[in-house]
Amino acid sequence: MARISLSKIHYSSSTTLPGISAGRWIGLLRFCSSTDEQLPSAAENVSDSVPDTASETVRIAAAKPAQEEAPRQRPLRDMPASSEKLEDVICRMMSNRAWTTRLQNSIRSIVPEFDQSLVYNVLHGARKPDHALQFFRWVERSGLFRHDRETHLKIIEILGQASMLNHARCILLDMPKKGAEWDEDMFVLLIKSYGKVGIVQEAVKLFVKMKEFGVERTIKSYDMFFKVILRRGRYMMAKRYFNAMLSEGIEPTRHTYNIMIWGFFLSLRLETALRFYEDMKSRGISPDVVTYDTMINGYIRFKKMEEAEKLFTEMKGKNIIPNVISYTTMIKGYVLVGQVDDALRMLEEMRSLGINPNAVTYSTLLPGLCEAEKTFEARTLLGEMVKSYIAPNDNSIFEKLLTSHCKSGDLDAAGEVLKGMIRLRIPTEAGHYGILIENLCKHGVYNRATSLLDKLMEKDIISRPHGTLDMQPGAYNPMIEYLCKNGQTEKAENFFRQLMKKGVQDSEAFNNLIRGHAKEGNSEGAFEILKIMDRKGVPRGTDSYKLLIESCLRRGEPADAKTALDSMIECGHLPDSSLFRSVMHSLFEDGRVQTASRVMQTMVEKGLLENMDLIAKILQALLMRGHVEEALGRIDLLMRNGIAPDFDSLLSDLCEKGKTIPALKLLDFGLERDCTMNFSSYEKVLEALLSAGKTLNAYSILCKLMEKGGAADWSSCKDLIQSLNQEGFTKQADVLSRMTGQNSPRLKKGKKEASVAG
Repeated sequence: MARISLSKIHYSSSTTLPGISAGRWIGLLRFCSSTDEQLPSAAENVSDSVPDTASETVRIAAAKPAQEEAPRQRPLRDMPASSEKLEDVICRMMSNRAWTTRLQNSIRSIVPEFDQSLVYNVLHGARKPDHALQFFRWVERSGLFRHDRETHLKIIEILGQASMLNHARCILLDMPKKGAEWDEDMFVLLIKSYGKVGIVQEAVKLFVKMKEFGVERTIKSYDMFFKVILRRGRYMMAKRYFNAMLSEGIEPTRHTYNIMIWGFFLSLRLETALRFYEDMKSRGISPDVVTYDTMINGYIRFKKMEEAEKLFTEMKGKNIIPNVISYTTMIKGYVLVGQVDDALRMLEEMRSLGINPNAVTYSTLLPGLCEAEKTFEARTLLGEMVKSYIAPNDNSIFEKLLTSHCKSGDLDAAGEVLKGMIRLRIPTEAGHYGILIENLCKHGVYNRATSLLDKLMEKDIISRPHGTLDMQPGAYNPMIEYLCKNGQTEKAENFFRQLMKKGVQDSEAFNNLIRGHAKEGNSEGAFEILKIMDRKGVPRGTDSYKLLIESCLRRGEPADAKTALDSMIECGHLPDSSLFRSVMHSLFEDGRVQTASRVMQTMVEKGLLENMDLIAKILQALLMRGHVEEALGRIDLLMRNGIAPDFDSLLSDLCEKGKTIPALKLLDFGLERDCTMNFSSYEKVLEALLSAGKTLNAYSILCKLMEKGGAADWSSCKDLIQSLNQEGFTKQADVLSRMTGQNSPRLKKGKKEASVAG
């Protein structure tokens, strides 16, 4: 037996759309056959309202050969499922697609008729206010629907809640042009919306225009108008319009008086509020629980608890049962004047009457208990909140609870506060953790503080963009210091880098990190912190530099130690002489003689004249390596600061090593400055020059010596004269002979003159 199976084509049933007739929609079409008979014509069973695409699908399906099974077809885009309402489909389409002509045509293709119920439900279900506004204007401009009072009221409400007030105003004022009539409710809605965003001037204009437009103003519009202007402190205007209302013959209600009294208390007009309260009673309007709550709260604003208590007692005497607002207001008053015990008594009284405290009650009482240092009662109330899953409206009370428990030394209770916040799904911030971490560090409980820090970093709480309570230095500095002292500087740095993203630039924390890296031998990490501090202009500490320098020296990195030393000096810190000496020694041992010489120069220029035992070695090394001018410069600096180097020792070492030119220059330097030197040193230099064949240099220095009255009896003087003659320097030989009184045998060679080397 041949079977023909056609895919199911879904259309929204008219039964799922209230207010839409059954003739508008075709239900779910099912095509199947179990016989060889011809299928009936599909066109006979399809209503004219079905979209053409669906009809074409049915026609093609019916034309399939009987022996062939039709393939399953994809559902048409945006077609409603059998259980989905048409307005929901339209709202989904507007949410997922841009508002274009193509989208408008798609909506038209699935809607046979736009009636009041459909348009209203689409406006109500639109996921964004601009979607509702686009749909509202489109159906009107396209001639698909003529808006009535209900759809106008709905779009004004939607736009008002979204603060799209210009659009709402234009729609309201354009209603007569479209043949629609105004009513009071529309103006009341827009006045309320303007009051919500604080634009009182526009609310006043609208209220005045109601009379100009012939829209009747009843007590409803007056009540909303009073509420809007009194919220902004326009109490004088409220009094004028209240009198105008009476002159128009509109009688105030209890609700009107409640608004007026509330507004006058809000503006701290106690006498005016009391006058209206008496006027209310004189008109025969009995106060209700809202009136008493308003009056009690007003007295509390002025800290008049006796009057508030009298009203509270009066209310109960008139068999007006106080509600949770009444008791919470009294608790607020007692907390405000510091009578926390009375506040607790009021809490017990309301419980005895079967009135459960709400979030506002807890938020009102808990800060007072913290200030009164009643930590046990505060902990009990917090437990009740957590057990009942009552989250307070003001999250700042948790900061006060943490501070109060920590102040009393009950760190376990403070930990319960954090757990309570998590159970109540209240976002914990870095500042909450910081309060507990700070106090744990003060009590030396660093293991618990570290665990809290791990949670803080793991959940990335510090970097949350909307946090209002940041961690204070008293919390993170002790934690960073502890980690750096216990080999966890890397964790400390990761922690502090999160703080830096929030703008923290604490010099103490930076310096602790440098100390930690230095202690662990991580000079690269320490230098990186120094660079960050330099970029941000953060002051750097002396101890941090000292630790960094010592760390570099321990690791055998004298160049890095020199860099840190220079940075330390640039920041205005003066290293002690022992630190200079350590750096110099390390550089010298590493063969960096000139660098060690520059460190010595800086040390002397800074006036540090202790630990100078390396001076001779540095000077000797400079002279031996041929850095004569640098060595002489250092000697000159030392002499100007009252430190005379050992010339004799230096000259002796140079002569022994055959360094005749450095010895000559050093001797010449000493002669020019009349430095004290032994005659033996002169002779050693002269002998070394003569031995090296540097006769002119020996002649020059000998002449200087003799001019100063020394070396005239030098034993090798005759040998020098002979060498001069042999080399052709007969003139210099004659001069030297006359000076020493010795004969100068002349050679037959021509005279040869030369300048003194060096």
